[in-house]
Order: sequence, then structure tokens, then C-alpha cells
Amino acid sequence: WRMDKHVKAVYLTFDDGPDPIYTGQLLDLLERYEIKATFFTVGSFARSNPELIRRMSAAGHTVGIHSYTHKSAYLMSASGVRRDLDTSVSVLKRLGIHPRFYRPPWGHTTRALISSAKSRGLMPVYWNVMAQDWKRNISSDEIAMRLLKRTSDGSIVCLHDGRGKNHAPGRTIEALEKVLPRWIEEGYCFVRPEEVYGQ
Repeated sequence: WRMDKHVKAVYLTFDDGPDPIYTGQLLDLLERYEIKATFFTVGSFARSNPELIRRMSAAGHTVGIHSYTHKSAYLMSASGVRRDLDTSVSVLKRLGIHPRFYRPPWGHTTRALISSAKSRGLMPVYWNVMAQDWKRNISSDEIAMRLLKRTSDGSIVCLHDGRGKNHAPGRTIEALEKVLPRWIEEGYCFVRPEEVYGQ
């Protein structure tokens, strides 16, 4: 799940939001650097925080699906998977979003999920760089170090703007405040799924 390795670009993605405390702070940071990202949103959180979803869309970010309740596909029946996708899509459509991309929680994928997503016009997007930013005791410096060490041309980076332990998304934002200027200085640009897979 990489883009062209010869393109100096980072595909910046965020899971598990929107969060009423942290997602707005993250959007402020991305706006400061004029960076577009992709948010794989939990449907129940999107329903509770519609203004954040609208803000993501208005700012030009891509809004995708990350299930309705952050439940593993391994623990759902085929009919449960279909209901989860349909409810998630319905929530976003009521907010003016027509999602085209999804990322299953923990990357757990089943045949039922693949088939149901495909029939609904949803394309999966996984990742190849993670910094374990959801952990309780990881510092913003450690997250920043991992991102700088693990990211290269064409990386798809998975971070989190919601859930996590011990205010983890706040440390993710602190790490990005250190990392984003470095990436920009190194010549990286930031792309979204539409730019990789086409409109």
C-alpha cells in the first residue's frame, strides 16, 4: 500500500476521530501549513460532532469511513458488516459527504467486508507507516522520532486524532508540530486518495 516510491510525497491519514477536543486542534495545525489530509472517521463520533466533519470537508480534506463503532470485522457477521457500512455512509451523507474510501479498524478485513465495501463503491486504504501514537506512555518526542525515521517517499502514514490512552491525540499533535516543518523542509508534499486513485 505505497504510492510511487519515486514521488516525494506523504499520504497523511488520521483514524478514530472526530474528537471534540483534539480534532479541531489538528485541523488548525494542518491549516497553518496548508496541508490536506485524510480522516477515517468513526460514524458514531461523526454523528456527535457534525461541525468537525463539515470543517474537514470545507477545508478540502478527504473524509472516509472507519466503521460506526470501531468494532473489528472479525467480530461481526456478514449482515453486521453491511449494517455497519450502511450506517457509517448514511451519517456522512447527511453531513454532505459522499465517502469513497474506508479503513477497517486495526486493518481487520474479511471477505464479507471486502465484498460489501466494493458493492457500495468504497475503496480500502491501509498504511505502511505507524508510530504507535495511541499508546498511553509514548511521548511526543518518540512519536516524532518514529515518523521521521520510518517515513520515506510514497509513505502512507497512519496517525490518530481520537481515542487512544492518556490524552494520546494531544501528543500526536505535539509531534506533528515538530515533524511537519521538517517534512516540508525536506521537500515532501502531501496527497490524498483522490490524487492517487483518481477522481
